[in-house]
Amino acid sequence: MKLHVRTVIISDVHLGSTESKAEQVNHFLRHVRCEKLILNGDIIDGWQLRRSGHWTKAHTRFIRIILKKIEKRDTRVIYLRGNHDDMLASFLPLDFENLSIVEDHIHEGPRGRYLVLHGDIFDSVTKNFVFLAHLGDWGYTALLRLNRAYNAWRCWRGKPYWSLSRAIKARVKEAVNYISNFEGHIASLARRRQCVGVMCGHIHTSADKMIGEIHYLNSGDWVESLTAIVEHADGRFELIEFSQFVRDYPMPPTEAEETGNADGASPGLARDGVEDAV
Repeated sequence: MKLHVRTVIISDVHLGSTESKAEQVNHFLRHVRCEKLILNGDIIDGWQLRRSGHWTKAHTRFIRIILKKIEKRDTRVIYLRGNHDDMLASFLPLDFENLSIVEDHIHEGPRGRYLVLHGDIFDSVTKNFVFLAHLGDWGYTALLRLNRAYNAWRCWRGKPYWSLSRAIKARVKEAVNYISNFEGHIASLARRRQCVGVMCGHIHTSADKMIGEIHYLNSGDWVESLTAIVEHADGRFELIEFSQFVRDYPMPPTEAEETGNADGASPGLARDGVEDAV
């Protein structure tokens, strides 16, 4: 059973990092059919790979799923550069049949033109203070590790998962202001580019809302929020959370057991049925 949609938008998978939920995003992609797949930046985490490196079979399987969608399903794939996969910047734009690797993209849908970009151009630290950006990334990774240990304790106590980093972003004034300013800048750029909406990622905060007359969509991430945006055949956009998606499209028992690991990064599935699955 598959979900059939016109377009799928995902971002911030961070393949190569310990915290990437590769098994979950692989399950999602296996159960979705689409005409266009937009990979909106930070799909591969070059920063983490340069520092320590954590590439698993599940990460390789993600790449294979994408390639099989291009080959077998004639899916058009748009890969946008993010700040963690900035090693691509020197080579853009690149076109390989149904695969385009670009800086930004205009998505033409039934509801009009949508500007698609990762969003790091509006992050002054990422853009102008690279050392501080790497330091911040190190701190965020440390926070995620602390969060993992804390939730292992919560699980032992029979309590549900609770995200420390998401709580901080929601409650710390500076973080709230940053997200608000980011969304405002992105919407203004879409307005200047004569688009009715914008699709982005980068800040790991999923959203589907109106900012004035601009439709703002943020696909979130596959580190904590595990969210994606889909466009249905009639042009309607929907924000999908994996926790809800997996209820409609359950994971096989062996797959579910592996994704239940405390660190969220499994060593890979026992089977390798990518070709048949996609």
